[in-house]
Amino acid sequence: MMDLEAFNPGRLKFARERRGYTIKRLSGELGLTSKTLSDFENGKRSPVKESFFTDVSLLLKFPVDFFFLDDAPLLAQGNVSFRSLARMSASTRKAALCSGRIALEFMEWVESKLELPKVALPDLRDEDPESAALIVRVEWALGELAIKNLIHLLESKGVRIFSLNELTLDMDAYSFWYNDHPFIFLNSKKSVERSRFDAAHELGHLILHKHGEPCGKQVEKDANRFASAFLMPEGSVLSHVYRHVSLSNIIELKSCWLVSAAALVRRLFDLGCLTEWKYRSLVVELSRSGYMKKEPKPMKIRESSRLIPKIFHFLKKEGISKVDVARSLGIFVEELDDLFFYLTLLGIQGGNQIQPVQSGENKSYLKLLPSNNHQIKRKSELS
Repeated sequence: MMDLEAFNPGRLKFARERRGYTIKRLSGELGLTSKTLSDFENGKRSPVKESFFTDVSLLLKFPVDFFFLDDAPLLAQGNVSFRSLARMSASTRKAALCSGRIALEFMEWVESKLELPKVALPDLRDEDPESAALIVRVEWALGELAIKNLIHLLESKGVRIFSLNELTLDMDAYSFWYNDHPFIFLNSKKSVERSRFDAAHELGHLILHKHGEPCGKQVEKDANRFASAFLMPEGSVLSHVYRHVSLSNIIELKSCWLVSAAALVRRLFDLGCLTEWKYRSLVVELSRSGYMKKEPKPMKIRESSRLIPKIFHFLKKEGISKVDVARSLGIFVEELDDLFFYLTLLGIQGGNQIQPVQSGENKSYLKLLPSNNHQIKRKSELS
């Protein structure tokens, strides 16, 4: 028997928005009026039949227990940096924010059991983007070298990175700070090169705009400038550039920094290596060749997470499976898989898939904390 009095209306709205349903559409499929469903979500009245929860669970693909849990962590749109905000529908934006809230619950659960890498992102809000990129490279001892795996680097500095497995190209990425922890979400449908730039762009937001407005044309330009300078340091680029640059040169050179052809063209222009006429000519060539949408000579191996497989490796040693984690969060395991979609190319089932510690890496990457049996509580358990 369900304790219907423990129903949490906020979880119903959460589930609806995560699946991109409007009240009108969901109420129609449930055989209710829009006002009845709206009243349920607003807490004006509660469902009186258990069959309602069975039906809504099947439609929205959340376990029945999900609708009786305490509220998920809040994530206000105003605190989130969205790329391509103008192209996004409201439903896409809400669904992505709900995915972010599930990631927050997952990380709260994980951090009750494991000590993760400490956050090591400087606050450079008073610096211009190029100077900030240089400062970060110096602080992280990167020199002028190309960054071979950006996800590994960011995870080692305390950034929590997740997949955006949304069925749209209108959303590139988004980021935010939550309880002094930085989060980045990347669209798994993008090319490897563009995804790397998106990650660097979001790093720019986290470092430059932690205490400011995360949206707007100027902050987007600043984040782009940061990403460009961070991925393609000036000295390294100038040492490789030819006197007369052609599109074929660009396609060959872009592999030096693992960036897109378009990003390298822009960087060369910003560094004064291209006249405005030459820059525009190369952009036209890229467009005519289809290289603005499909990358020439693309990277064949997508960057993956080192942190997530290690988390599940540690949990497995404690007898905790991915299914157990999902059950503790009140979700189906597919919801977790969406968060890790392209970050764990080899899966997260066995310990033999964990990459060995590389030379110079901090061997105490993760540390097991004393067990406190943390789990998401039902509302009735918190009263």
